[in-house]
Amino acid sequence: MAGSTIGNIFKIMTWGESHGQGVGVVIDGCPAGIELSEEDIQVMLDRRKPGQSKFTTQRKEADEVKIMSGIFEGKTTGTPISMMVFNKTQRSSDYSEIASYYRPGHADYTFDEKYGFRDYRGGGRSSGRETIGRVAAGAIAVKLLKALGISIQAYSKEIGGIGIDYNNFDMNEAFNNPFTMPDAKAAEKVSVYAAEKINECDSVGGVIECVIKNVMPGIGETVFDKLDANLAKAIMSIGAVKGFEIGDGFAAARTDGLNNNDRFIMKDGKVAKATNHSGGVLGGMSDGSDIVFRAAVKPTPSIAATQKTVNKAGEEIEISIKGRHDPMIVPRAVVVVEAMAALTLTDLIFENMTSRIDRIVDFYNR
Repeated sequence: MAGSTIGNIFKIMTWGESHGQGVGVVIDGCPAGIELSEEDIQVMLDRRKPGQSKFTTQRKEADEVKIMSGIFEGKTTGTPISMMVFNKTQRSSDYSEIASYYRPGHADYTFDEKYGFRDYRGGGRSSGRETIGRVAAGAIAVKLLKALGISIQAYSKEIGGIGIDYNNFDMNEAFNNPFTMPDAKAAEKVSVYAAEKINECDSVGGVIECVIKNVMPGIGETVFDKLDANLAKAIMSIGAVKGFEIGDGFAAARTDGLNNNDRFIMKDGKVAKATNHSGGVLGGMSDGSDIVFRAAVKPTPSIAATQKTVNKAGEEIEISIKGRHDPMIVPRAVVVVEAMAALTLTDLIFENMTSRIDRIVDFYNR
């Protein structure tokens, strides 16, 4: 299987299946000398861990990470870092009947067409558990970015069509409700609506917003490796994400140039912008403003409600999917979005180090 690797300099490759022995990641291109422990990784993994509320899958997994290589005496060595999380509570029997049919909204049919067969246990590589490797690697990128004063914060902007009110915005509240919503009133409404959908054996989608602060200007390449293009690829590679926009996004198509352009101003002796319709990216490069983007997350396709589909024999049938599935993906995907943003930004920051000869000369003191 190709396509399990992302990044040019700071590279990661995820591996493993939902119902295999475990899942993990290999990171190549990480600088030496970063203080790193399993606890640093676990903090982020715990945010995507299943079974933390009635609004997520009830599969209980500790998701305890083990660092297998690339660390010595508590610091990165500059060699590949390998990390693994063992699967401990697989119930593959829950999926035995789906081997014969194609679940709506899943990759069953496309896997069969591409490879000739598929691992039907929990979706195999298409399972949300694949994102464990992304989050583990992202934790390292987050720590690296923090050393540069860069912060990344994502949250649920909307779930089931219920959006936050920015007048009530409180990031601390996002950690106090099961939906990662920074608006207590919106979270209460989502709780009622989501409970109704659970009773109906249905699921809901939503929108995740992410804000990256204090990125230096000039990060990103000017043609194919644009910062916004690479962010779009990274975020769209998350299994449940069906849409991406940065800054005003699609709303920019409904305005005019005079209103869409961000005029430049001087602030504290530096060039700045009066507005941020562009979302912090101009010409594929960071402009020093906050980088703001959003990801549209589809409803969980595995639902117990009766659905129509076809089986491998070409017969039209009705199904009701069994197993332990998330009624909504959005809350647990928030940290995955942060991880992919951190990985993308770290890789482009490393690429940017070769952009100017004067800085290369300064670096090597020549």
